[in-house]
Amino acid sequence: MILRRLARWAGVLVAIYVVAYIVFRVVYTQVWNKDKQAYVIFPERPILIFYAFRPLTYLGGAMTGMRFHIGPQ
Repeated sequence: MILRRLARWAGVLVAIYVVAYIVFRVVYTQVWNKDKQAYVIFPERPILIFYAFRPLTYLGGAMTGMRFHIGPQ
């Protein structure tokens, strides 16, 4: 019973994490004029946002070819 409840909460937290990354990615995507590539631009401050979404950034980049950058280009 406790393990089932714990697994449910873990699933909910993972779902919230993935949805938060998707929203972040949609809001902070820019196309760089120099190479016409889409980039997810992470803010310079707080850098914690970059580290929090880093695993999904690598996974999303590998799946879609989108690049990422910290700070303005």
